[in-house]
Amino acid sequence: MLARARLCLASRVQRPAVSTVRLSSRFNSTASSSSPGSSSSSSWSFNPHRAILGGLTLGAILYATLAQETQLDAPKERLITYAEVQKHNSQDDCWVVIGDKVYDLTKFAHIHPGGSTPIHKVAGRDATVIFTPIHSPGIIEDRLDPSALVGSIDLATLPPRPVIPETRSDDDQIPLDEIIGLPDLHEAAKRNMSSKAWSYISSGATDEHSLDLNRRAWNWILFRPRVLVDVGEVDTRTSIMGCETSLPIFIAPTGMSKLAGIEGEPGLAAAAGECDIVQMISTNASASLEATVNAAGAPQIMQLYVNKQRSNSEALLHKVTSLGLKGVVVTVDCASPGKREADERNRATVEASSGLAGGVAGRDKKGGGVGRTTGAYIDPRLKWEDLAWIRQHTFLPIGVKGIQCVEDAVRCADMGVDAIYLSNHGGRALDTSPPALFTLLELRRLRPDVFDRCEVYIDGGVRRGTDVVKALCLGARGVGMGRPFLYALTYGQEGVVHAIDIMRDEIEVTMKLLGVTRLDQLGPHLLNTKVLDQMVIDKLDYGPKEGYVG
Repeated sequence: MLARARLCLASRVQRPAVSTVRLSSRFNSTASSSSPGSSSSSSWSFNPHRAILGGLTLGAILYATLAQETQLDAPKERLITYAEVQKHNSQDDCWVVIGDKVYDLTKFAHIHPGGSTPIHKVAGRDATVIFTPIHSPGIIEDRLDPSALVGSIDLATLPPRPVIPETRSDDDQIPLDEIIGLPDLHEAAKRNMSSKAWSYISSGATDEHSLDLNRRAWNWILFRPRVLVDVGEVDTRTSIMGCETSLPIFIAPTGMSKLAGIEGEPGLAAAAGECDIVQMISTNASASLEATVNAAGAPQIMQLYVNKQRSNSEALLHKVTSLGLKGVVVTVDCASPGKREADERNRATVEASSGLAGGVAGRDKKGGGVGRTTGAYIDPRLKWEDLAWIRQHTFLPIGVKGIQCVEDAVRCADMGVDAIYLSNHGGRALDTSPPALFTLLELRRLRPDVFDRCEVYIDGGVRRGTDVVKALCLGARGVGMGRPFLYALTYGQEGVVHAIDIMRDEIEVTMKLLGVTRLDQLGPHLLNTKVLDQMVIDKLDYGPKEGYVG
């Protein structure tokens, strides 16, 4: 028998004790002796007038001293002309304008999570229009050394910034009340979004076969309804990672949500709270984690991309814990950013002139898509053993996102993870990878015991309430939806709430027509999967060098 190494994930690490500073011993203890020449404490008398006068005098001295130090330590910020910025336009001398500030990013470019290329493309230029849509507020203060601030830009010398609208004209927008199904949002979003945003959000990897299969596969499963059942009331409540939710769906983690709508992740959070469903937040969010958490009225779970600089991920895990999120789902199916050709063809924003005569950013050999830019920091060396490292830095439930075969699902369960998230990254990573629905069928056929050992989630191509109910019949606990909610975000929070309400109605109607009133009544007996059964493997198949047999 092959010895099996089981990482100790099931055992929770204890919540770290909060260290406290003992102030009482300094301010509340009684002095054991008096100062030389003074009377003992028993003979000392308190003079309130002298105390007040002394306090005022001391306060005045401290104020004057601090004011003087502040004046001396705070030199006047340098005012820089745009012509001066343009001189620093190389990899070895890289100044960039962001907002009303000028930064020297020469050193930072080499540790930029998105790689050095995006920064070098805008060396000596105004990058505000490019920077703002895909970076969260406060990220400069959080990530950049204060010494990188060169000064303030002289706005009088700055050429007009190009106008690149995030959304199209309202005249082209389909009224929200005409959106009666989530497929309607696809066409609406195409009208509402900028071309850059549409290319990034809607695109799949290379020929987009997996993207297409994700959607079509749901239609190859048929229902087997039961009739003459009292379905006057249906209950759609469940829990996801221990979080109570009104529906078995959740907002899947999607990066750069502000490309879809200015409200971004906080808008999604507010809608999730209003509708009482769970939101998963992407590491690549375009809003700060604090802003998204503050906007929430419902539980949130963090999706984690492990950074090449592991200390950054450790810090994020600690922040997630301290902010009160309810779980962590680590993404494992994106060791390399997928080749999304539609995204890479659309470089309109990256190549936009920033006022420099004839200034157009150069192109790298791999393309300049948002996907490659935002994913360059992800650690391609992540291994199974690293799940134990993640456990060391949080006591929250841990899920693994991006499982695409039953063998890996079994290994996750054997290692004690709390949740398995079946996904092919929305068809955006490896083209011709299987739809998550296929993997769910594999798991149901070959290792149904896994459903009893951990929760199973699924996403990919879900557009209807019937899709959700089919997934639940096959054993899924929750169903993630990404693109539809981003499309809905083009209408703001109201649009996302509208989309959730559509799904709520469709799930309830499907349950009634299927003859069930509670989610725990769903099962494989209500489905005909014959069409897809022939496409599902019939035995576990471990490679000779995998070193693990479940």
